[in-house]
Amino acid sequence: MTAQMINPTEFDSSKAEAFAEQMLSILNSGALALMVSIGHRTELFDTMAELPPSTSQQIADAAGLNERYVREWLGAMVTGRMVEYDAIAKTYSLPAEHAAFLTRAVASDNVAVFAQYIPLLGGVEEQIIDCFYKGGGVPYSEYKRFHAVMAEDSGQSVVSALFDHVLPLIPGLTEALHRGIDVLDLGCGCGRALNKLAEVFPNSRFTGYDFSGEAIATANAEARMRKLNNIQFQVKDAAALEECDRYDWITTFDAIHDQAKPDVVLQNICKALRPDGVYLMQDIHASTDVAGNLEHPIAPLLYTISCMHCMTVSLAYGGMGLGTMWGTEKALQMLADAGFKHVEIKQLAHDFQNDYYIIRKS
Repeated sequence: MTAQMINPTEFDSSKAEAFAEQMLSILNSGALALMVSIGHRTELFDTMAELPPSTSQQIADAAGLNERYVREWLGAMVTGRMVEYDAIAKTYSLPAEHAAFLTRAVASDNVAVFAQYIPLLGGVEEQIIDCFYKGGGVPYSEYKRFHAVMAEDSGQSVVSALFDHVLPLIPGLTEALHRGIDVLDLGCGCGRALNKLAEVFPNSRFTGYDFSGEAIATANAEARMRKLNNIQFQVKDAAALEECDRYDWITTFDAIHDQAKPDVVLQNICKALRPDGVYLMQDIHASTDVAGNLEHPIAPLLYTISCMHCMTVSLAYGGMGLGTMWGTEKALQMLADAGFKHVEIKQLAHDFQNDYYIIRKS
């Protein structure tokens, strides 16, 4: 319906103008997200953080990149108010206050890592549109660099906080790991978290399963490089897990909501966990009903990731298609249905995006 078709007395011109400005902001922000991803991947932000105000040629030389492309990228950064420009000296600088959220040196505060999801998801736009008409889903194989980006993502939110924040969520766990227990990570991806744990706790035994052969190959290569003999990685569908009373501690990091059969996976985890064992499920902090997410700081981003990855990869294999925003209410219901009797939900101060479920059979 166009403005001309609406009764003028019902048309709020100020509301329309505000929305038009919002749309322009969205277009600019979307474009900047692509440029931020490029700035991260080419290490331009890291390079500029170490430089004094410099010309485009000096920045390109320091980064080992082509000046013409760097200059155009800088144009987007300057007009997007991310980089400062001295029009007289024709030099560019990255303010320290901006570098604090754009460089690898700041570890978990580096927001530029997440900008990579925008071009990654854009690469499957045609397939997703086809699904809007025909249903079904887009399989993992269509997502280039997915495991690399996820490894960086989890490296910031989980791995960096593993020892100081995640393990202390479960009283006595660190001591038990030192003594020696059996640990399983389902949907382990490239194995960053598990390899670090295996290195720090040599008396414990670690197993990692993932659906992706590519991710498991990377995990095994790192284990060999670290010369770890208390860990094994295997390609395995979590829905096909058939182990009983085998593990003292089972973990899933951001892995349940995109499973084809998350209900079966949770049931399998319950069976594989020893009677006094603990299951740690890290998953997205959200409400199951969209109305509960209106004030969520990154809800639009998470629903987009869900539509264009987490939900669709599940549907591609005939799955439930829970999606990223399956929410606390749905999660608690499914955990109860799987046979778990006791669940605590905790959050970490540095990680507003995730909930940490501490789950026991009794």
